[in-house]
Amino acid sequence: MLHWALTFLIVALLASLLGLGVVAGTAAYIAKVLLLVFLVLLVVGFIRGRRSLV
Repeated sequence: MLHWALTFLIVALLASLLGLGVVAGTAAYIAKVLLLVFLVLLVVGFIRGRRSLV
């Protein structure tokens, strides 16, 4: 998930350098959403991992 977020971030940066505003905006939005999903899953994983089985 984090890999895809970084990929879309790089695509957004390259598109902005080439003057492709719509592509850059879309790629940046997708990168933000994927990063948010990654962070939520990371927090959920930490919370579930700390629970005891007793």
